[in-house]
Amino acid sequence: MLIARFTTGDDPRYAVVEGEPGSGSLHVISGDPLYQTVQMTGEKVRFDDAVRLLAPVIPRSKVIGVGKNYADHVAEMATTPGEAPPEEPLLFLKPNTSVIGPGDPIVLPRQSTNVHYEGELAIVIGKLCKDVPPQRVNEVVLGYTVANDVTARDLQKSDRQWARAKGFDTFCPLGPYLVLDADATDVRITTRVNGETKQDGRTSSLIHKIPEIVAYVSAAFTLLPGDVILTGTPAGVGPLNAGDRVEVEIEGMGVLSNPVVSRD
Repeated sequence: MLIARFTTGDDPRYAVVEGEPGSGSLHVISGDPLYQTVQMTGEKVRFDDAVRLLAPVIPRSKVIGVGKNYADHVAEMATTPGEAPPEEPLLFLKPNTSVIGPGDPIVLPRQSTNVHYEGELAIVIGKLCKDVPPQRVNEVVLGYTVANDVTARDLQKSDRQWARAKGFDTFCPLGPYLVLDADATDVRITTRVNGETKQDGRTSSLIHKIPEIVAYVSAAFTLLPGDVILTGTPAGVGPLNAGDRVEVEIEGMGVLSNPVVSRD
């Protein structure tokens, strides 16, 4: 089931996607699926009726990232030959103010000259939870969405920690849909810049798998409904420039597309 958060010029609403995404219709549901079961209202809105898709979730609390979670990405970013992947998930935080939706511009900050895309699978938490054992992770995951963990690579290196490099406004595009009841253990993830494929991997190549990630994160932080966990990016990261369009696609979850602009 694909859930969209959208507006037609009024307050944001949620809907179930019916038919082909982008050309079918949105069956409006009551309330927020984070806090109540999906209930149809009977109202339908067509995609072509001035619909603007929004980020499917705005984290009330936090976005947690997992770094160096694909072996091929570890290899391409290694500073020494044969660098080993982290034995445990490598965590960082992005502020919820970094979140934008599909179609919203990624704004290149003045402080950086080397901003990279990082296409990723994102986990959306559906329940308040703490110390979740791996075998019960499915009980707290609401669904999944597509993410782009935009990173100022030069600042990541110079700062020697990642908060600023990954936390600028617009550096966490999410969308286009929240996907419920999905099996995300082996889906293809690709990133394109101006139509050219730059990343092509599968979530089955994650070093630390979804149950381990959620268990590990929840052992450190209390997770709240709407919290988002980014699971890591495959090899092929690279620069973004003003005028580019970056697309991240995950099999069965849609295409997250964003233009890139410079900050005036």
